[in-house]
Amino acid sequence: MRSGVTAPIVLFAYNRPRHLAQTLESLRRNVLAEQSDLYVFSDAARTPAATESVRQVRDYLRTTGGFRSVVIEERPTNLGLAKSVIDGVTRVCSEHGRVIVLEDDMVTSPYFLKFMNEGLDLYENQQEVVSLHGYLYPVRSPLPESFFLKNTGCWGWATWDRGWRQFQPDGRILLDELRQRNLTRAFDFDGTYPFTGMLEAQIRGENDSWAIRWQASAFLRGMLTLYPGRSLVRNIGHDGSGAHCGRTKAFDVEPTDAPIDLQRVSLEESAVAAAAFRNYFRTQSQPGLARRVAHKLRAAWRAAVA
Repeated sequence: MRSGVTAPIVLFAYNRPRHLAQTLESLRRNVLAEQSDLYVFSDAARTPAATESVRQVRDYLRTTGGFRSVVIEERPTNLGLAKSVIDGVTRVCSEHGRVIVLEDDMVTSPYFLKFMNEGLDLYENQQEVVSLHGYLYPVRSPLPESFFLKNTGCWGWATWDRGWRQFQPDGRILLDELRQRNLTRAFDFDGTYPFTGMLEAQIRGENDSWAIRWQASAFLRGMLTLYPGRSLVRNIGHDGSGAHCGRTKAFDVEPTDAPIDLQRVSLEESAVAAAAFRNYFRTQSQPGLARRVAHKLRAAWRAAVA
């Protein structure tokens, strides 16, 4: 860790107290939890129906311990996840220079924070590296212990202020550049998943995804994201409880119970990992499943909690 200082953790919460409890319980079990500062942004209820569950979330958060410090910001109005993430990450990055980001439905390995902090230190001065990501799709192929992809991801991630400054909030600017440079197929993982379509939907106002804009921003600059070869995160939100998430087990993985042996690797996209991701997207889009899976994948990249 840089001078023995861990990166601050930013957690975004809304109206799922049971999911939040699992997220925080697993995070407290992390090796570096007691040395880490936790910032929680609790969004306000968007509708009267969410008022009670938001109150339960906030009551629970006030009891949170196990970290070096806990700072809770209770939003007075509902921002939705996209605006909340953009605001929270920008503020904490500006103050601390780096950040680890989670949402309230992500169960982590005890070695999640270790990987994030070591990776932030190891690649801090590598301008080609924009972020780190903790979740790994349940691909079938064996992967390197760590590797790079041109795919930022949004399920347990970390970045530096220099990386987050690359974020372009205007989806139209991003889409125009992708088209002008004939990069839409490459952006779509060689046509295996319609990320471009998600960006188009964001522009039309059908979603408000910060994640697709973050991915496009980094992709257009040719920047890399570091991944672990074993998943450090499990998303527990695909149980029908989220406003934009249906039910699916397509993304289920068990977080690794062993640390990632993080060594410096070549600053280039891993051909093996990219092929594994493409194959995963293809196998999840078999005839008869394509529409359903595409919906689940889009939900996974949800933008705002309604």
